[in-house]
Amino acid sequence: MTILGASLLHLDSSHSGDSITRRLTARYADVWRKAHGSSDYRYRDLAADPVPLVAPAYCALGRRTERHGLVPPDKVEALTENAEEEREWALTLPLVTEILAAGTVLIGAPMYNFSVTASLKAWIDRVTFPGAFTDPDSGTSLLKDTRVVVVTARGGAYGPGTPREGFDFQAPYLRAYFGNLGVAAENLELVHAEMTLAWLVPELARFQDAAERSLAAAEAKVTALAAA
Repeated sequence: MTILGASLLHLDSSHSGDSITRRLTARYADVWRKAHGSSDYRYRDLAADPVPLVAPAYCALGRRTERHGLVPPDKVEALTENAEEEREWALTLPLVTEILAAGTVLIGAPMYNFSVTASLKAWIDRVTFPGAFTDPDSGTSLLKDTRVVVVTARGGAYGPGTPREGFDFQAPYLRAYFGNLGVAAENLELVHAEMTLAWLVPELARFQDAAERSLAAAEAKVTALAAA
């Protein structure tokens, strides 16, 4: 069984050169490596090295796998029927393996148009292969002990009671997604830095103090989570 937090998979998905999510996930990773070393640390930049979108052959292989019940990842290759399916599975298996090997998955997820980036969604679509995270013997989730830390940056404010609370399709989506994979609610942490456009957009400049407080709170929280 994976020991919670014993290995770290670090994913960034921002396309910005001055990304706040990258700054915060880097802080988490630095603190974590000081405590655990770098041998069990894995980094993937989903923007610089994007995961290919799933192809029709991926869907065909997925449907065939579902018809066989719960098939562990190391048995899926035997179900491929052509070179296209073999290629899709060769692109998928390493990503699935990374997650299964991780005690903690750290994700930098800026809000783009009220949701996640296309690069993060491409990763989500590919790793969510039928049965990949379910124990075929017990039917329980293989991720029930995995910690997931999602660090977000949002240009505005989307918390409870704010005018744009209903525009947040990012945090609810990620909670639902990882919950559906079987990540325990107590192991899923979302850290938000809000009002980040206050430093860029003149009409939002009056919110710079709020943005500073939000960023400071987010940095303190990622530091505490990494050190826990």
